[in-house]
Amino acid sequence: MLPELLHLASLPAALLDGWNFRPGDFRFADPLWLLALPLVLVIHLLRGRRRLPVLLVPFAAAWHRPSLTTASRWPVLLATLGLTLVIVALARPQRIEDKREVRTEGYDIMLAIDLSGSMLAEDYERGNERINRLQAIKPVIQAFINNRPTDRIGIVVFAGKAYTLAPLTFDHAWLARQTERLDIGLIEDGTAIGDGLGVALTRLEQSRHDQGGRRQGAFVVLLTDGSNNRGSLQPTQAAAIAQSRGIPVYTIGAGRDGFVPFPVKDQQTGRVLGYRRVLSDLDEGALREIAATTGGQYFRADDSNTVAAAFRAIDSAKKIEFQAKSHLLTTELFHWPAAPGLAAMLFAALLVRPPWRREVPA
Repeated sequence: MLPELLHLASLPAALLDGWNFRPGDFRFADPLWLLALPLVLVIHLLRGRRRLPVLLVPFAAAWHRPSLTTASRWPVLLATLGLTLVIVALARPQRIEDKREVRTEGYDIMLAIDLSGSMLAEDYERGNERINRLQAIKPVIQAFINNRPTDRIGIVVFAGKAYTLAPLTFDHAWLARQTERLDIGLIEDGTAIGDGLGVALTRLEQSRHDQGGRRQGAFVVLLTDGSNNRGSLQPTQAAAIAQSRGIPVYTIGAGRDGFVPFPVKDQQTGRVLGYRRVLSDLDEGALREIAATTGGQYFRADDSNTVAAAFRAIDSAKKIEFQAKSHLLTTELFHWPAAPGLAAMLFAALLVRPPWRREVPA
């Protein structure tokens, strides 16, 4: 019996999901509440039995007392009607007013972010506090996510290997939450710039093509601090693929030249024990070559004009029109059955126990 009831309970939701609503249509947002309506009929039919659980309906106990008031059918009918209307209100009736198609123009941008161990080098300062390279480039990442609302943005992270953290999406709030999780050590160490760039190019496959088969309005922003030392794809090979697809790569180099302070941490607690001086391995020549080969530009992360210059370069390209999105505008109607339903139940209670009539002690 239970499987049949569960199947019956799923029918309203299944039917609702299958409807193609048009302006002027009517629907219930929470249709499973309607399954409670048969219980109202059962209570009404069994109200004369003394063993009926009287807590199911307010004032049901008073219906069993023989008096001139309760002898009338009005309290029962009003209570039943009120309960029915309240259940209908809980099912949230709605009217669909309109269906809008929203089209927007923008760009497809994949951010390829380096999470290699060398990003722990603390050769930047914010205020009077020393920060590492990942902390230094996070404002650049946040600027792309927060200041370009009409663009689809995705994220690829790489170290010894490359992974997709987020595909292209308009949900920038979700992207911002993902970037908060970025940390060094999430991926095995190394710097696979070529693989990171290759994965980012793969994620741009869904971008539109022009008549020559090249992508339109698609870009990669590569943020790294090192030279390629891992991976199966060389940066020059990945740059050639990007060039053939017409995808500019904007490279942003993080880190300063020469010897930089690198934290020495306790392996168990993660507490910084001190610093040692290491030679920065930023390969600016390779990053400039990637940008030049693909038609992009190279920037330094410590340049205050980096974000603005990158935005200007991207915005000079032709935008693409993204696929339309449909939005149903609905009007809530639950208050129409709720108000008379509650009024009917209140009036039934007053008929059962009028406040103006005093009880005569036996």
